[in-house]
Amino acid sequence: MTEDRNDEESLFEAPPMGEQERMVEAVLFASGEPVTLSDMAARMPHGSDPAEALVHLKRRYEGRGVQVVKVGDAWAIRTASDLGFLMQKESVETRKLSRAAIETLSIIAYHQPVTRAEIEEIRGVSVSRGTVDLLIEQEWIRFGRRRMTPGRPVTFVVTQEFLDHFGLESARDLPGLKELRSAGLLESRPPPGLMPGPDSDDEDEAEEGQSELFED
Repeated sequence: MTEDRNDEESLFEAPPMGEQERMVEAVLFASGEPVTLSDMAARMPHGSDPAEALVHLKRRYEGRGVQVVKVGDAWAIRTASDLGFLMQKESVETRKLSRAAIETLSIIAYHQPVTRAEIEEIRGVSVSRGTVDLLIEQEWIRFGRRRMTPGRPVTFVVTQEFLDHFGLESARDLPGLKELRSAGLLESRPPPGLMPGPDSDDEDEAEEGQSELFED
């Protein structure tokens, strides 16, 4: 009887951490999109700890050509940032976001959550429905919570796909004005009133956000 009980308990034992690390690696490698801890836990055997496995896996990939990175509230395996130039396309992409779309996306990224009226106030011109629809279709912005103000206007925020596309863990990692200029990504002044990201401590960064960083 005791032997049967031990066999039954062994069925619910979590695999060794080394094996859990391999499982997490396999899930991230096979997934085309970042995977959350809850999704990993749902796929792994009962009692597994994907968070701890990620710590070990992330450490193992340090200094390698690919790295384990956090994207929003999910995780992914991505090319090391200093090797991104190896992945550049040889052909020139001719289709880019319009100036209106770039400005709108920039404002949402640096001001989120932000309403359409607030976007228009910052830009100084109206925002067409087509511009917003395009950014939603690209899955770079989504609807946020409604404001508890008259009319309860909907807000807009950037998506996890946006963060993943630009290699950001969160919106707090958006580049400042100096970084954009040093990288040659800032060619013109931003729309009036565009404010810096939440961690900025440079007065000049009040102008940032308008750049080719958001061109596709």
